[in-house]
Amino acid sequence: MVTCALSHLLLLFFALLPLSTVAQTSGSSINLRDSLSTDGTSLVSPSGDFAFGFYRLQDEDLFLLAIWFDKIPEKTIVWSAKVDSPVPRGSKVELRTDGQLVLTNQQNQEIWRANGINGTAARAAMLNNGNFVLTRTDSTVVWQSFNNPTDTILPEQVLDKSGRLASHETETNYSSGRFELRMQDDGNLVLYTVERLTRLAYSSYWDSKTVGNGSQLVFNQTGYLYLSLTNGTVFNLTNNLVSVASGGFYHRATLDFDGVFRQYIYPKTRRTDGSWEQSWSSVQFVPSNICTAIRGDVGDGACGFNSYCILEGERQRPSCKCPPGYTYLDQNNTFKGCKQDFISQSCEMDGLRAEARYEMVQVMNTDWPLSDFEHYNPINEDQCRDACLVDCFCAVAIFRGGECWKKKLPLSNGRMDPDDGSKALIKVARGNSTSPPLPTPGTSKEKKDEKTAVPIISAILGSSAFLNFFLLSLILWFIFFTNHKKLVKLQPDSSAIGVNLRSFTYMELEKVTDGFKEELGRGSCGTVYKGLLASDRANFVAVKRLDKVVKEAEKEFKTEVNAIGRIHHKNLVQLLGFCDEGSHRLLVYEYMSNGSLASFLFGSPRPSWNRRTQIAFGIARGLTYLHEDCGNPIIHCDIKPQNILLDDNFTARISDFGLAKLLMTNQTRTTTCIRGTRGYVAPEWFKNMAVTAKVDVHSFGVMLLEIICCRSNVLHDLEDGDDAILTDWVCDCYKEGRIDKLVENDEEALHDPRKLERMLMVAIWCVQEDPSLRPSMKKVTQMLEGAVEVAVPPDPFSFISSLA
Repeated sequence: MVTCALSHLLLLFFALLPLSTVAQTSGSSINLRDSLSTDGTSLVSPSGDFAFGFYRLQDEDLFLLAIWFDKIPEKTIVWSAKVDSPVPRGSKVELRTDGQLVLTNQQNQEIWRANGINGTAARAAMLNNGNFVLTRTDSTVVWQSFNNPTDTILPEQVLDKSGRLASHETETNYSSGRFELRMQDDGNLVLYTVERLTRLAYSSYWDSKTVGNGSQLVFNQTGYLYLSLTNGTVFNLTNNLVSVASGGFYHRATLDFDGVFRQYIYPKTRRTDGSWEQSWSSVQFVPSNICTAIRGDVGDGACGFNSYCILEGERQRPSCKCPPGYTYLDQNNTFKGCKQDFISQSCEMDGLRAEARYEMVQVMNTDWPLSDFEHYNPINEDQCRDACLVDCFCAVAIFRGGECWKKKLPLSNGRMDPDDGSKALIKVARGNSTSPPLPTPGTSKEKKDEKTAVPIISAILGSSAFLNFFLLSLILWFIFFTNHKKLVKLQPDSSAIGVNLRSFTYMELEKVTDGFKEELGRGSCGTVYKGLLASDRANFVAVKRLDKVVKEAEKEFKTEVNAIGRIHHKNLVQLLGFCDEGSHRLLVYEYMSNGSLASFLFGSPRPSWNRRTQIAFGIARGLTYLHEDCGNPIIHCDIKPQNILLDDNFTARISDFGLAKLLMTNQTRTTTCIRGTRGYVAPEWFKNMAVTAKVDVHSFGVMLLEIICCRSNVLHDLEDGDDAILTDWVCDCYKEGRIDKLVENDEEALHDPRKLERMLMVAIWCVQEDPSLRPSMKKVTQMLEGAVEVAVPPDPFSFISSLA
């Protein structure tokens, strides 16, 4: 809705414009009979932030009539004309003399027009807020892109009842996709999966639960997205912890092609060298897990049929995978589904031939909740496996907790969830998947075999009784041996538990490490040795021999290790296996080729400022995952540079997480490895205070200062005793306004003062003695990345506990 004030401003604005701007890419309006073509002309808002015109796609001869952010390197589209396909070179959009805005191709055929114009348009303009408007001569708006959104809304834009957003098909295909956000007439904001052709909705997978109360979806100027309720209150969709300055960031909220509704920000400021600091960052999104949110009875779910959805990467975005024996229908669109790569089992094939032709491949924590056609309870895993193997209709069996579900094609709503606990048994062809099935009963080959068998059987029956007895015994022994091998094969693999964890014997690890020959590191937790798996001559591992496991944890060792093995994140070292044999407790990890952060940070030469900042961001993301995003939140309790490892690409990987329950001892809190390392432990360890995830925040703050200054927290050889403790020295420099002293001779850091100050302020917030003042690791990550403003921190040592 455009106010009278806005109308008068528009009238004044248009009066100041030149009469013809069609040939100028910087112009912001056109008049009747003016047009824009694919030759590069566009309307640019007075601020230069937005442009309207023909957006050239990857194919240089295809274009999209669109609105996009024009100042930033990522020319992100926020609106496009709803057409079946992009238009070719030579197309144009014209404001005709009848007041209609029409898009035509090079043959002058109409492709699209701005429908629903309330009156006759005399002018079209691109406004500073990203709204493209058609107005009458008196500047009254008769049509606007804000009232006809595609997949995005912008600040100052509202979505009234019956309004909707439609996702794109893919990141690069701008046709309408499989998801819609609808502001329903009943006041509920709902996310739906939809049928592509009819646009009819399947079941919802997220809603605001404001039936009868919601009136419109509002995106205000300060960057907050909320539902305006009829009782005068609001339902806030933007996290209250995300405080962003409206003038410092571009904002958008987009229903992405993967079905997630995300709010994004992008900093308007550049680095001192003129480059942009970062790309779009997501500050809020719903649903939290698209893979598990969609549970409708029909439709293909978050991913297409015969595939499964999994959250991956540091941003935990959905990715679609094909199960074993299947490949993508379209390699350019992995969300479209998968197809079977082998010939399906014939229903005329008996059990023996099915076992010879097919096998069951196991995938952990994966399920297709729909497509069930049989259910068994109780049943063991081997029975579940065999029941599917001999059933020509069964494509997958799901085994969980003594129950078995048989599934048929097409498989829908597939998802991999580390907390699911199910085991997917997938039927695939043995050997050459494209070879024809074995002969069915009655074929010429079987008849030939039967004719050959007749004289053999006759010879056996006509021989002596002793020979018959001998041959019969031989046959029985052969059958027993074959069945025994089959049973052994079907037994669960005792060498693996959890998610792809391998159980090693102590002798195996002795061999892997060449008798524990090459030591990588030693600490109060144990010693780490370099090893090489015999199965892969290029696969190095790190084997950690735990010195002490508390008695209470010995019985739960496998359970705890299994829990650690389920944790996957880009910034965590992956656990590969373990040894639980007698008194031996060992853990097998990925080998990190670039060693620890300690050796990297405090060595020579000094690491680059950019690499140091990226390492700090990675550690923060890893801790955020441990504290808030993994199935069972984990407090590390020993964050220090020695426990941060660097992979081939110098990506920070946190190690030794999840060992608290295994190694908790009665030793002094300042000396035991699990309770922390002197110099990094939080003050509450020394007070009668509850220990929370904030102890990790404190340790991270100390380590962040080390990353900034490239020096250890405690130095014993400094002449100035006041500078020996890093945290004291940093706080003194900060109070004196001399933060340049912290990075002397580091030209790269000195030329990035804004980031330097931001990181320093975040670190000081983290090392506050009062744990309640420390931010969460999620907030720390947002502050480091610039998504949240950093307030001036107080003196970290002003907190005096009455319980000290």
